[in-house]
Amino acid sequence: MARISQGDALTVPLQQPGGKVQGDGYGLLTATVVWKADAGSSLSSVINRGSTCPLSAGGTLTAHKYSISYDQLNIATLTVDYVGIDNAFHSGNRTNPQVGASQGLTTEHITSHPNFFELADDFTGDPIAGVGTGSISTPNYTFVSTNEYTGNNGATFEKVTGGKFIGFRVPEHKSLYGRTNYLAPQTSFSGHFYTTSESDVTGMISRVGKSSGDGSFNSIDLLPSYMGGDFHTPEEVNQLLLAQVSTEDFGELYKVNYEIRFNRYGYDASVYAPE
Repeated sequence: MARISQGDALTVPLQQPGGKVQGDGYGLLTATVVWKADAGSSLSSVINRGSTCPLSAGGTLTAHKYSISYDQLNIATLTVDYVGIDNAFHSGNRTNPQVGASQGLTTEHITSHPNFFELADDFTGDPIAGVGTGSISTPNYTFVSTNEYTGNNGATFEKVTGGKFIGFRVPEHKSLYGRTNYLAPQTSFSGHFYTTSESDVTGMISRVGKSSGDGSFNSIDLLPSYMGGDFHTPEEVNQLLLAQVSTEDFGELYKVNYEIRFNRYGYDASVYAPE
């Protein structure tokens, strides 16, 4: 049976009624539009990456992906998904970050414990090893034998003034005898944002391994305000480290995924360059 065509010849894709736009609350806009076209028509004006969404959404949305189906009358139905950024967020150039936090424990050497030499906050009694009868700058441990001097709990050092920590060598201190590590709390933040700027992407990648004291890297605030804005130890050491960055393309946007680690004792500037 021959096809009888009436109305629009559909030589170029024709937008169909309806369409849908969604905002995620952080500035990302997504939209879906359905088009009809003759199967022999050029579809590039609609499906090419970067093609502009015809719906009014408060920001410029461009084509990200599409699907095409053909009916028995040789008419193509195109469903095109678009992405963009709401102009109300950073002038349409970047979304706000979406961030999650996790708190866990990680293994660290016992000598890094905050209560190892001096009594730390939240602890009572004596420090784990202490400084003997000396001070934190000049410990004075008790002589046991050649190259062995002890502090609290059988903590043994190679010199009267400390030096190398040999270990816990007194069996009567059962909870620490032979121990070398402990479980330290570790907080990490993982998040992502979308941007139209390649420099945001390259700037974030170049800052992996650097520290921050205010939650921003590459002049981008990566943590929400309710998590605070001051991440310094009392000695003004930065407590945040940009640990990982990965990127993806979405239409003409870039999605930047990142991980930030928090250390309450800070990241020494001689080891981790400040942002």
